[in-house]
Amino acid sequence: MRIGVPTEIKSNEHRVGLVPASVRELTARGHEVIVQAGAGAGIFADDDAYVRAGARIATDAKSVFDQAELVVKVKEPQRAEYESLRPGQILFTYLHLAADPDQARGLMASGAMAIAYETVTDAAGGLPLLAPMSEVAGRLSIEAAALALRRSAGGRGVLLGGVPGVRPAKVAILGGGVVGTQAARMAVGLGADVTILDRSLPRLRLLDEMFGGRVRTLAATLEATESEVLDADAVIGAVLVAGASAPKLVTRAMLKQMRPGAVLVDVSIDQGGCFETSRPTTHAEPTFEVDGIVHYCVANMPGCVPATSAQALNNATLPFVLRLADKGLGVLDDAHFAAGVNVHEGRIVHAAVAEALGAPRPAEAA
Repeated sequence: MRIGVPTEIKSNEHRVGLVPASVRELTARGHEVIVQAGAGAGIFADDDAYVRAGARIATDAKSVFDQAELVVKVKEPQRAEYESLRPGQILFTYLHLAADPDQARGLMASGAMAIAYETVTDAAGGLPLLAPMSEVAGRLSIEAAALALRRSAGGRGVLLGGVPGVRPAKVAILGGGVVGTQAARMAVGLGADVTILDRSLPRLRLLDEMFGGRVRTLAATLEATESEVLDADAVIGAVLVAGASAPKLVTRAMLKQMRPGAVLVDVSIDQGGCFETSRPTTHAEPTFEVDGIVHYCVANMPGCVPATSAQALNNATLPFVLRLADKGLGVLDDAHFAAGVNVHEGRIVHAAVAEALGAPRPAEAA
């Protein structure tokens, strides 16, 4: 199969769909890989590294899209990219369509098949291609909170871990999945006072055992969520409903009751955000204030640590890319891989995505 890797063009996105080591695996199995010139610059992988791995270098994105049967990316295609797709082509990347109706319409119009990393499942019910970036984003969320809490950044001027004689910052983490767990690891390591809220009692039991009493766990009722948010110095939004829009857990009205200069870090922003006042931001301008509360809502958080995150992503995606390259659409006989298909033959075919976008559900569309 002919596989194309364009340079990412989303603001401040420095990752790359395939690292040179992944290209080597593909070319060793007889596949052709076309990489746009400079695509690996963000991870300090020059074009020569890709050539040594067996890739062919294309001068521009158009050449990549025109020649590729399978396009492998990191972030959702921007307008110029989805307008370059064609019927019969396969796109394999993060999509997050629930929060992006324009992209959804563009992908449907292209006629291409779009497979989303974030909705591919595994036998354990997990999201194996979302997990590595959730790990990175969870850890980064605490770094972001620590910086945003500085008075110079508009925050409360609180040190996450405090010092002897001064209490540490209170961190409330909404969601005990991969993001929430990794955020808690970082926050606990820095000495913060951490509470994790989740709706799953089995998950809370697991987290309680995992952290050995170093975090509080609470069932995420409306009352408990509001109480913890209002008392927090930093709130990490880490909720996920696969493919669907994130639920709004913190309302505009709650902001006026929060501590002045408190920080909201919305890791769920790719799926529309879990705070009512969230809107996507970039690494260039990561924060904004509403009612004196600092919001950090960068939609591609792992993009700022590409040397780590591109490798972590490839560790997870490479087996799936190899299967796609070897078997083509035959991989869709696997229900877990098929769960990743969001757009096919001009229709939204993932039920949760269709519901979020107000599109006909797959059964209705058929």
